[in-house]
Amino acid sequence: MNPESLEKLVTMKMPFGKHAGRRIAELPGNYLAWFAREGFPKGELGELLELMHTLDHNGLSALLNPIKERLGVSLRRPENGVDAL
Repeated sequence: MNPESLEKLVTMKMPFGKHAGRRIAELPGNYLAWFAREGFPKGELGELLELMHTLDHNGLSALLNPIKERLGVSLRRPENGVDAL
């Protein structure tokens, strides 16, 4: 993990799938857990998804708050990893 990777979690958007267009740091925990079970994509995206899953699973998502504030990014992360209907 490096500072650039943490910044990418806040700025990079999911390029495909059910949550395409959402920032990686916004992805619900159950979606990240699905990748953990089924396998992360190869390359940088997979590494970032795995990092976000680790942060989320261990309750460390708040580590991204100073980065969000510095970049002026507002995330809409669902509570309990579940999207509202």
